[in-house]
Formats: sequence, structure tokens, C-alpha cells
Amino acid sequence: MIIKPRIRGFICTTAHPSGCAEHVNYQIQRVQNQGELTAGDFKNVLVLGCSGGYGLASRIVAGFGAQANTLGVSLEKEPSDNKTASAGWYNNKAFEAFASKEGLYAKTINGDAFSDDIRQQVIETIKNDLGPIDLVVYSLASPVRLHPKTEVLHRSSIKPLGDKVLEMKSVNVDKGEVTQVSLEPASKEEVDDTVAVMGGEDWEYWIAALKDENLLAQGCQTVAFTYIGSELTWPIYWDGTLGQAKMDLDRAQRAISESLSNLGGSARVAVLKAIVSQASAAIPVVPLYVALLFKVMKEVNNHEDCISHIHRLFSTQLKPGASQRLDESSRIRMDDQELTDDVQTEVRRRWELVETKSLAEYGDLEGFREDFLKIFGFGFGSVDYEQDVDPLGLSISEYPLG
Repeated sequence: MIIKPRIRGFICTTAHPSGCAEHVNYQIQRVQNQGELTAGDFKNVLVLGCSGGYGLASRIVAGFGAQANTLGVSLEKEPSDNKTASAGWYNNKAFEAFASKEGLYAKTINGDAFSDDIRQQVIETIKNDLGPIDLVVYSLASPVRLHPKTEVLHRSSIKPLGDKVLEMKSVNVDKGEVTQVSLEPASKEEVDDTVAVMGGEDWEYWIAALKDENLLAQGCQTVAFTYIGSELTWPIYWDGTLGQAKMDLDRAQRAISESLSNLGGSARVAVLKAIVSQASAAIPVVPLYVALLFKVMKEVNNHEDCISHIHRLFSTQLKPGASQRLDESSRIRMDDQELTDDVQTEVRRRWELVETKSLAEYGDLEGFREDFLKIFGFGFGSVDYEQDVDPLGLSISEYPLG
């Protein structure tokens, strides 16, 4: 079949197998060309939420930067004869195939990482294949969670707090129009559900399960990813339902750190920079902020894409013996370049001025769109998108990679 992008709102309902493989290949090559990590820095790495964005980048840096054995977990849609898989499914298959060619152990478990059944599968795989884990990366991004203990299905909400409707600037990415959006405040139930889905409880469950089975190495590390952003996005992000969940992640970090003390281990929350992802595209206001931010950061030459950012995290903050850049809440701050005074001052100036007619002048909406399409395997010059491809996937030797 000929596979083209089909965009519905903030998601793309198709993915291109060759394009996804090219995206993985591109990131692998970037990591291999940097060469700042040492083999043995990380031996066995578990990535929860491994199929895209920062989770996939973490797996690539661990595997191809430090030659680590990597076990990944993600819930992805498989392909059929007439429908493509999710992009993450193709990403996982491509990663495993590229790792195999390099002689690296890489296995992916496709299932609900919130469930006890998948936790048990992971435990058995570690026992059979790996041995104690040196690093656990927690990078799950899901709108829903079926609680493994209560069997209650929780759905997250992206809403402000308080009792007033929030009016903010945003952008219609498809039309390229700057608009005003009205956001209703969250109820207490919506706040609680969001914390249940995106907070730190599941991270705690994972570390407790691994520790109970003696599957964490001496001096092990675990890191969970978060985003704080700037005051422009705080009303819908940090000061909203998402912020409440992220604060619960901080609570979990303290509890996990205490539980790992007898292993000489540590838990950190890493605050990362804004990127284009399926999750960020769904948050009102954020795409406009990201478009302005990327243009400014590219102009001052301190922009990092996803793989560069995670490589810097591993090489400067997670590498054994690294001096970590911590804030008052013991979070690793990787958003230092995004939040420089010069960058934020200019972004705020443009935020006040930007309108539909000046969007191209002040922001990089085209760059946002290009990054968004690449998530799903589209927009790579080395891929022939007019070629008839099998949605069930090709062998890596058949991928037209550049």
C-alpha cells in the first residue's frame, strides 16, 4: 500500500515503516558520531515507555552510546494487512533490528506497563536474560491508566485549576492561525484522575517490584522525565492538572530514593526541554510556545533536538561520577538552555506580538510541523513515499536508508 500521513486533530493515524526506521537510524548515527559515553557506563537498562520521544532516545543512547543491554516496554498498535501499525511499533522493531546487527541485546515487551502482568513479564525476562538493572528510565506517556490494584480506569485531563475559565493564546497547527482558546477549570475528580495516571505511584510500583526480586544493581539509578516550562505555559501546565501530577512525581522521587539507600542507589526527576511530541501537540497553548521557542533557540544556536538533549543528559548527568545539576527539589535541570534569560525574554516579547500574519516571522511553525510528521515516519528525503510498502513491516536490510 501507499502510505501517506492522515492527520486528525493532534494525532496522525498512519505511520510509515521505512520512515520510522529512517528516524531510528538517524538518531543512532547521531549518537555514534558523538562518542562521549564509555562502554560499561550502563550495563543493563530498562526503559518504560521506550517507543518514541525521550524514551526511545534514552534507549538509543544507552544501547548505541554505551553498548548497554536494553529492555523496553510500551503499548503499541500492531499492523494488519490494510492498516499501519503505530509509529512506536515500527520504531521498536527497527531498534531491535539495528541493535541485533551491532550485536547488542534488545528486547521489547508490547503491553500495558501499568499492569501487574507486564511487570511480571519484565521481571521474568530480566531474570532469564540480563541480571540486575543499572538504570531504570521511566518515560511513560499515556492518557489513561487501569489501576492494577483497584481496577479503576483513570483518564487524565489537561485543564487549569481554580474556578474561572482560562483564556490564552494558542495556534491551530493545521491552519497556521493564532487563536484564543477558552479552557474550563478542572474538577477535583479530574485532578485526582490526572495524578493517578501521570503521577509517581506507578514509578514506585516498578521500583518496588524490581527491588523485591533483587533485580536492582548496587548503585543503580532511576530517572523519571518531567517538564516545567516557562511562565507562558504555567497556567495550563505547571499550574494546572498536569502540574499536580508532576508534583506527585517529585513526592515519588523522594520515597524511591529512600527505598534505594541500602543499595547505594538514587532516584531523580529530570526536567527536560520542550520538544515536539504526540503528548506536547495535544496540550493547548504549548504548540505556539514551542514554535516561538524553537525559532529563538535556533537563532541563538542553542537548540537541541530530542536525541541531542538525551545524549547530554546521559553524558553529563547520568554518567557514573557525574556532578549533577540539581534544583532545590533535587531535580536534574536539563532545561537550562530553554530557560536562559535571553531566550525567555525574547520568547515573551514575541508572544505578546505574534498574530496569524506574523507567525512565520516570530515562530517556527514549519519546523514544528516537520518534527511532528517525523514522529510518524514522514518527511525523510531518503524515503520514497510513492513506493508500495507492506504495512506489516520490512526487514531492515530492505529499508531504503540514507
